[in-house]
Amino acid sequence: MALVWPARLLGLGAVVAVLALLPRTLEDFTNAYASDLAFVAIYFTALLGLSILTGYSGQISLGHGAFMAIGGYTTAILMSEQGLRLAGHTFSSDLRDVYTIPIAGVVAGLAGLLFGLPALRLTGLYLALATFAVAVALPQVLRRFETLTGGGTGIQLFGLPQLSGLGVEVNVFGRTLPFNDWLYYLCWSIALALLVAAWLLLRGRLGRALRAVRDSEVAAASSGVSLARYKTLAFAISAFYAGVAGSLFAIATTFVNPDVFPITLSIFLVIGAAIGGYGSLLPLLAGALFVQYVRNLGDDAADAGRLPGPVAEFLARPGGRDLVFGATLIVAMFLLPNGIGGLLRRAAEPLTSRLYTRAS
Repeated sequence: MALVWPARLLGLGAVVAVLALLPRTLEDFTNAYASDLAFVAIYFTALLGLSILTGYSGQISLGHGAFMAIGGYTTAILMSEQGLRLAGHTFSSDLRDVYTIPIAGVVAGLAGLLFGLPALRLTGLYLALATFAVAVALPQVLRRFETLTGGGTGIQLFGLPQLSGLGVEVNVFGRTLPFNDWLYYLCWSIALALLVAAWLLLRGRLGRALRAVRDSEVAAASSGVSLARYKTLAFAISAFYAGVAGSLFAIATTFVNPDVFPITLSIFLVIGAAIGGYGSLLPLLAGALFVQYVRNLGDDAADAGRLPGPVAEFLARPGGRDLVFGATLIVAMFLLPNGIGGLLRRAAEPLTSRLYTRAS
């Protein structure tokens, strides 16, 4: 089945080309599209990590929004005036927003590793409830340590010298970009780099070990696969991806508080991964689009203005958007029980089977 890889590389190349050309082909790109598409990239990054954990190692997580919050607050704290001090030195004086992104990923990854160790005793529903408990408890923890996190008020980043272009515009190689355009290129560059990294990791020994753990822990252990090592490693890698996504989220919103990372964020990430297809990578882009656009139906007055009057009126009513979102999710899961990734695999199976038979 090695013939599948060229097709996947072709698909990745097509996505990269579309993303590179999109700003030049859409009118009013900056105001109408750049910010939304940057958030699609952020969700896509988080979904990559969740797919590694659940789709490849079989561990269910309902708390990935908490790891995003850890990454987001790490970036905000390092940039803010009330930031972390160690030995009398203020890191915020030296660290720009972009430099904090890998640090945020590492901090969240360590949190995932620490959580993964006690979680080794849990499986299935019990593990899902434990991760969900983390997402429920974290906002209260953030409010409690007000000196460091700003409590319920949060941390304001807009206008800080550490924020690229003070959140207004950014100079890149002598070219001035509006802040939303800068976010678009930054978020998608990081998302695609992490996509390639995940692809390389999962097609090697690590991917084979994680799939073995997912399919049968007994068989994996009898084959010499260390369950503890690979399950905790999957948690750490997955949390690293979520931390990077949370850091980008903080930079994009230029503000963090506990409400920026609500409990429902974890649920929406699970939904996005299901739409894209667990055990998939590139098809998770569909899940990210679903989370960003279907979840926010009618939020923007401009969007509502482009809809027929009765539809816009229905979405504006209390519960209208939630009803449409729920109905859309039910229909999507009924038609695509294995997500977009499963649909693409079924569609390509006859062709790849014929090619493999001829090659043999």
